[in-house]
Amino acid sequence: MKINNLFNQSQALCFKRWMGTNYAIFNTIKREVRIGILLTTYLSYIGFQGLYAQTDTTVINKKIKLNEIEVTARRAPSVYSEVGRIVTVLSRSQIESIPVSSVQELLRQVMSVDVRERGPLGIQADISIRGGSFDQVIVLLNGVNITDPQTGHHTLNLPVDLQSIERIEILYGPAARVYGPNAFSGAINIVTGTSDVNKSTIRTLAGEHGLYSTGVNTTINQGLLRNFISVNKGGSEGYKTNTDFDVLNLFYHGQLQLNNDKLSFQVGHTNKSFGANSFYTARFPNQFEETKTTFSSLSFNSGNKIRVISNVYWRRHHDRFELFRDFKDAETWYTGHNYHLTDVFGAGVSAVIPSGIGKTSVGGEVRGENVWSNVLGNTLGKSIKVPGEKGKYFTKGFSRSNASVFAEHNYTIKSFSVSAGVLLNQNSQLGYEVDVFPGVDLSFWITPNLKWIASYNSSLRLPTFTDLFYSGPTNIGNPNLKPEESSMVEMGLKFNNKLLSAHAVGFYREGRNLIDWGRIPGEPKYTTSNINSVNTYGLEFLVSMPLTTLLPGQNLIKDLNINYTYVHQDKKADEGYESVYVLDHLRSKLNIGLVHGIGLKNFTANWNFLYRDRIGFYTVSATNVQRSYNPFWITDFRLTWNKKRVKIFTEASNLLDEKYSDIGELIQPGRWVKGGVILDF
Repeated sequence: MKINNLFNQSQALCFKRWMGTNYAIFNTIKREVRIGILLTTYLSYIGFQGLYAQTDTTVINKKIKLNEIEVTARRAPSVYSEVGRIVTVLSRSQIESIPVSSVQELLRQVMSVDVRERGPLGIQADISIRGGSFDQVIVLLNGVNITDPQTGHHTLNLPVDLQSIERIEILYGPAARVYGPNAFSGAINIVTGTSDVNKSTIRTLAGEHGLYSTGVNTTINQGLLRNFISVNKGGSEGYKTNTDFDVLNLFYHGQLQLNNDKLSFQVGHTNKSFGANSFYTARFPNQFEETKTTFSSLSFNSGNKIRVISNVYWRRHHDRFELFRDFKDAETWYTGHNYHLTDVFGAGVSAVIPSGIGKTSVGGEVRGENVWSNVLGNTLGKSIKVPGEKGKYFTKGFSRSNASVFAEHNYTIKSFSVSAGVLLNQNSQLGYEVDVFPGVDLSFWITPNLKWIASYNSSLRLPTFTDLFYSGPTNIGNPNLKPEESSMVEMGLKFNNKLLSAHAVGFYREGRNLIDWGRIPGEPKYTTSNINSVNTYGLEFLVSMPLTTLLPGQNLIKDLNINYTYVHQDKKADEGYESVYVLDHLRSKLNIGLVHGIGLKNFTANWNFLYRDRIGFYTVSATNVQRSYNPFWITDFRLTWNKKRVKIFTEASNLLDEKYSDIGELIQPGRWVKGGVILDF
């Protein structure tokens, strides 16, 4: 839906979304000005993404009544019993029970989440939800949108390791009215530094292929100030030629509590350099890449009855991509590497207003996205020197801004709850038309343990800078791409008691103008284009059983978790057309997690069994023959000895040495044995 000329927004806007952990600026200004001016000045543009709070899963803490746990599938924090959406949370204890060593590996086990890894152990991976593409998911760190506008390949460049994460929260389906544009098929929030206890953790890991990783994180509470600091360094020689990598992560998160006010600040940096063997095409196996990502944010949460949340943030990403790692092996037409620098600025404000008829949230947000490059964007009038690279210059650039306002109302009466809202969004790249994205969620407790949910929500996704502009030996971008749009209906049942947590949900998503990279037979290059309409149907099932509760008096079998997802699209690739992303999706996914003892004191075994069946095919570069993806099972295992503040573990990913590929001809590692120690102080 379009509304022409709703307001005359400046093309130069460069601030956007602030989601609500609690960041703020202007803390030196008097309170009357801080709240009044922020709300009045920014309300037309800026916004609040909703405080990510607790969880929509069950039994995170058995001492807390589930119905009273606060969740954030709405702009205003609401309790579990009111929400009509599917939200999954992985708590710290759940993270520790899964035999993985990176965030990417962890998300691979989650219901309806498709992680297509290029590099191992978190070096690079594409993430999608419910059959969407990898550019359609928003990723947040402590509520701050860290999604990369250049390409979704860099969105999971996180400045923290797995040991530093307190929980991960996943919202399924379009969520523009909750998180703003680009929350097309879902959102993932990664939360750190929430502990009230002073503590430090040291983790070391070593394994085959020269793998090492060591890190420390510490929480220091000093009166009203909570500090969380994390440092991690790791690397590997690689599991095959040109898959070596080196990683450094630095992160700080501070929170200051002042009566009913809360000031939060975070800053992080990650540096990755890695051999990118066949990452983007098997025609050139000697690729190499280095990425540097820095971000910071400040927020302020003020008020008692009426809550006002204001935020600002900045994210910079710099990368160098080498199609030929060694120039002496380069082909004659290769003139040099690709350099990119993206800057993102955002700001937002919102107010949550309670009344006798529920809670009303209003606010807005602005975001500016900029890129300088030698391959992406329009030609610059004057070249700009590439930071840190001798004799290299950016010759192209592109900028766009986004502004949105929202309103939402939540109401609960007895066992029934409803949340309805709308987002109005304007982007400078699309002119001055305004897109409208409504949504409504319903829930009803049929019994104290059984809840019915239903929802309708909509969203859009802007093309990335790579979609628009990237042209190379195997790709051609399209600057005339339209944004993707989607609307989704879901309905299902949730059940929870002390012995069982389960849900069954069906969803239907209409996708319009979906952006795909593809090619037809005989064409040497992949091009981007809008696919008119792709409708997606899906079913999700989840069962979680704490077996020590179900079978009391024993400590051998502890926990069993099973989730299954089936996704079907009503559009298939035309004969011979090779779709890289949109029509190449995960059809079936089954994940089984089991935790049990082994009959020896202090020992625990963790198993994870993952089955994946993917629709689509790829072209073998050497023979030009098209090959379908084969379904496969992956088995991961960990054995842990745990006593007081010491954990010693050994694990094997891909225990049965399965040969498989997530993307094209890029074969993933076989069995990889690792071991390590975790010390808590």
